[in-house]
Amino acid sequence: MTQQLEEIKRIDLALRTIRCLILDLCQQYKGGHPGGAMGMTAIGIALWKYCMRYAPSNPDFFNRDRFVLSNGHTCLFQYTFLHLTGYKAMTMDQLKSYHSERADSLCPGHPEIEIDGVEVTTGPLGQGVANAVGLAMATKHLGAVYNKPGFSLVDNTTWCMIGDACLQEGVALESIQLAGHWKLNNLVIIYDNNQVTCDGSVDICNSEDINAKMRACGWDVIDVEDGCYDVEGITAALMRARSGKEKPTFINVHTVIGVESKFAGDAKAHGAAFGEDEVANIKRKLGMNPDEHFAVPVEVYQFFSDAGVRGRALEESWNQLLLNYSMEYPEMYEEFRLRMLGKMTQDWTKLIPSKEEFPASPTASRKSAGLCCNPLASKLQNIMVGTADLTPSVNMAWKGKVDFQHPELKTTCGLNGNYTGRYIHWGIREHAMASISNGLAAFNKGTILPITSSFFMFYISKQWLLTLSKYAAPGIRMGALQGLQQIHIATHDSIGTGEDGPTHQPIALAALYRAMPNILYIRPCDSEETAGAFIAALQATSTPTIISLSRQNLEQYPKFSSRQGVQRGAYVFIEDEQAQVTLIGVGAEMVFAVRTRQLLLDRFNIKSRIVSFPCQRLFAQQDQEYRREVLRYRSGIPCVVIEAYAVTGWERYADAGFTMSTFGHSLPGAAAYKYFGFDEHVIAPEVAKLVDEVQRDGIETLRGEFRDLNPVRH
Repeated sequence: MTQQLEEIKRIDLALRTIRCLILDLCQQYKGGHPGGAMGMTAIGIALWKYCMRYAPSNPDFFNRDRFVLSNGHTCLFQYTFLHLTGYKAMTMDQLKSYHSERADSLCPGHPEIEIDGVEVTTGPLGQGVANAVGLAMATKHLGAVYNKPGFSLVDNTTWCMIGDACLQEGVALESIQLAGHWKLNNLVIIYDNNQVTCDGSVDICNSEDINAKMRACGWDVIDVEDGCYDVEGITAALMRARSGKEKPTFINVHTVIGVESKFAGDAKAHGAAFGEDEVANIKRKLGMNPDEHFAVPVEVYQFFSDAGVRGRALEESWNQLLLNYSMEYPEMYEEFRLRMLGKMTQDWTKLIPSKEEFPASPTASRKSAGLCCNPLASKLQNIMVGTADLTPSVNMAWKGKVDFQHPELKTTCGLNGNYTGRYIHWGIREHAMASISNGLAAFNKGTILPITSSFFMFYISKQWLLTLSKYAAPGIRMGALQGLQQIHIATHDSIGTGEDGPTHQPIALAALYRAMPNILYIRPCDSEETAGAFIAALQATSTPTIISLSRQNLEQYPKFSSRQGVQRGAYVFIEDEQAQVTLIGVGAEMVFAVRTRQLLLDRFNIKSRIVSFPCQRLFAQQDQEYRREVLRYRSGIPCVVIEAYAVTGWERYADAGFTMSTFGHSLPGAAAYKYFGFDEHVIAPEVAKLVDEVQRDGIETLRGEFRDLNPVRH
């Protein structure tokens, strides 16, 4: 009984200390999000003191539990516990850098993946839920593949902290549905239910029965009524969730935002410091010295000091298990070792078809992508491929594939599988597909390479700039921000898609992804260039890649196309030293560049050269002399890009463009191209006029005056 009372006292001191520390950290620079972190403090104690398995001395311990803070604005909650439990980099000095001008701060306004103890970057609400599902999937998959009787190598739990706002985001519901369907019983969502968002109380916009909703999605539900103080009750709920055998668990923890303050339960507690007077009042109320700042009694550090001891014991035990496994299952161990190191399980360079193995007849580049990807996916255990309900269209399913599914699931259509499976049916959930894939990639760098697939049109959000709320773009952006390697197969990438019309014909998307930092947007013109795109994507180990592909058949150019050229972003496709104009051909529209070149010669006696330009970012990485050689900047001849997209971005490389300035139209693919002027008989005369002008007035007449050459307007 005495020991129990002492433990209660230590918990009480920790609660009061942490809440006051959070107040000081926000008040120091008069900003931040104190209220949620204060209300969640008891949850943090239950997690980091009693439930989570982790090793502060080795934040990358492979079989550690993963913790995701989806409500990332409450980041002080996580930073504080990383400090108290002994993560070396998270010093008190670093804690004090929160909201400071220090560029080396490890306490940014939302958690970032580069920080020890932070698994994924969170901020856009709901993304963390999806990331957590991906992390839990990775555990299930790796465990199913490598665990053996007596050797549970991968069996960690993923804990995901969320707030009211996360549950209102569509990506969270998409991900929750999938986790319930797959019965990811190693996933626990902890809901900080304080019923407050920025605008006020949640009931101004939400009145659903969240517990019923979660049960309907296939989750177990546990309620904790006193989430501000009942550390014992929260701990019991967390331990019960960890031991769950059938389903993922949703713990509904009722808390009070800004607990112990005059703003308790009010939206004012959400995103602003409380003021010096109120901070002092709260400290007095909690029995702390109002004149002391950032004070952490030695007793609180001692309270959490066993985290390091537990972590080292956990890691030593696992390392011994791994050693024994290596002797019992040497071949499996070697493959597992490679994956832990982030290395492919085979030499992937030998798996991509040679140019001679590709068909010479017209071929859709989505089919070319299948010819490249399917051998990779069938042989490389690192690769997990999925589609947003478009298996017949995207060509990503390989012979003998096994679906990632709960092993007891029996579908009506007969598409069953188990957790060893590496083909993922995402359903019509593009946003979750991209965002969950971030979690798969983040589990351990290189251990899993996710490949997603959908129509290019669905790799964007409906309201991208305003809400980050729909389809795949927000998840792709977060992957780029975190440096997570993924490959996104974006088919039906042009007006050549045809009869589905302007809703499915992407015009502006390429400009979005070409502008987005740390992502490769590659648009190959034929099978050989598609092979080059996959090579570039596989080499980009800290960068996501979008490979943009056609539905329609494309001419093949084995004499001219080059996978090596793709890896440099752009290259000379057809040279002519006497050229009077450079034509830039891109992706599916390369055919118009080739035809225009011939017509310019036959009808106008104008010689031209062609540059293939599949990836602006890779080209920008080349040395200056190479770039000058490819585009012949100093030759005095104009450069014209031909692409059925918005022209934005090409001004950097070309003097003029034959491009799109409107949405598409519902016509068969070939007819849609003709309708918008993509016809050599329309393009060549406009290029000829430009060449005549340059020869008469000089190339300087075009500098700084990018020309739109397409005369067709609808």
